[in-house]
Amino acid sequence: MGNPTGEQFEITRGNARAVVTEIGAGLRAFEVSGVPYVETFPEDEKPPKAAGQVLLPWPNRTKGGKWTFEGEEQQLEITEEKRGNAIHGLTRRKEWELLEHAESSITLAIDVEVQPGWPVPLRATITYELAPRELTVTHEIRNEGEQPIGVGAGTHPYFRIGDAPTDELTLTLPANRVRPYLGDEQLPYAPEQDVEGTEYDFRGGKPLLGVDLDTAFGGLDLAEDGRYHHVLSHEDKHLVVWAGRDFRWAQVFTPDDLVGRGRAVAIEPMTCPADALNTGTDLIRLEPASSWTGSWGIRVS
Repeated sequence: MGNPTGEQFEITRGNARAVVTEIGAGLRAFEVSGVPYVETFPEDEKPPKAAGQVLLPWPNRTKGGKWTFEGEEQQLEITEEKRGNAIHGLTRRKEWELLEHAESSITLAIDVEVQPGWPVPLRATITYELAPRELTVTHEIRNEGEQPIGVGAGTHPYFRIGDAPTDELTLTLPANRVRPYLGDEQLPYAPEQDVEGTEYDFRGGKPLLGVDLDTAFGGLDLAEDGRYHHVLSHEDKHLVVWAGRDFRWAQVFTPDDLVGRGRAVAIEPMTCPADALNTGTDLIRLEPASSWTGSWGIRVS
């Protein structure tokens, strides 16, 4: 049986290093001066809990795998059997094509073909580019079909600050709104609400000790640089997950264990929330032959 993540592509710049996988074009490692800032996993194992994966052409869940396009019901493959949903898109278990591999950057591409549940062909590329203490990830999606379609993009990294336990980290989110899930099926949402006065208010920073989240945050405030800044802190160390203005949502997930290191925290930049193929919330409309480009990144200090 072949390696479930395919070939491993390493990029370096100064003291920064990242590893990108051929299958799924996922981020398997990012470190600076040997200090890890994302949770990694063995290259001969499947990414646990979608670690580092790229979520295209929709992030999170589509309820029952069903949605409607141009008046016709679409049925996607059920990829979350336990809850009966289609989850995290169509590309994370596919081999991506290597377009360019330089010392400090790499670009991969994939064609999303017409298939059951997905009626319009797409071409997607992703570029990872290192700076001395930063990694920038740029997505492009192009409509290769003859009909307009709404798409979404996301990514699923789990973050750490060296060997500091997740429960010793502080999380800061510029989020004014929240859409918590209802029930075990992880869909539908509870009514969207303001975070003011709730357990979901991370605007001033809150320790992650005792916090249990699998939650979509929206109503994000842009920083002065025109980006959203989600921050993990430990003592005097800070990890900033920044995202361009189209990444209007951030899913935060705190599983009890990921790779045997204890609790983990995913901060997932997303252009739309779960079930957006049905609700239409913040889908990116692509006309035939048109493209969308968006970026996010990790910066450490």
